[in-house]
Amino acid sequence: MSHTPLKAVLAVVCAFAVGGACATEMVVVVNPKNPATRMFSEQAAQFFLGKSSLFTPVEHTDGPLRNEFYQKVLNKDAAQVKAVWSKLVFTGKATAPKEYGSSAEVKKAVAADPAAIGYIEKAAVDDTVKVILTVQ
Repeated sequence: MSHTPLKAVLAVVCAFAVGGACATEMVVVVNPKNPATRMFSEQAAQFFLGKSSLFTPVEHTDGPLRNEFYQKVLNKDAAQVKAVWSKLVFTGKATAPKEYGSSAEVKKAVAADPAAIGYIEKAAVDDTVKVILTVQ
């Protein structure tokens, strides 16, 4: 008996799971030329909330990966993060991060910019980027 139908059902259940029981393995990445080697979630959050300009954040467009990252690393929901960036942009203190539709596009943007920082699925990592944080 094949387990393929069961795997398909589990994949669908995981796709709709709430609370991260079937969460995607995610990592924060930088350009390999960047000297950073490790980072804590709290440090990464500073860049994705516009509190530090040491790195240039590269974002995913709205979706499950972005929502999970916001929850686990920023401890905020999408509306809260949008409000933070709206205020920063309105006051001229920062420019909102560029958004990309896939981990491949985020990875490409990070690989092209030594100051960039982004998050992607762990499975998408290759030698064009350097992992500095594994999101738990």
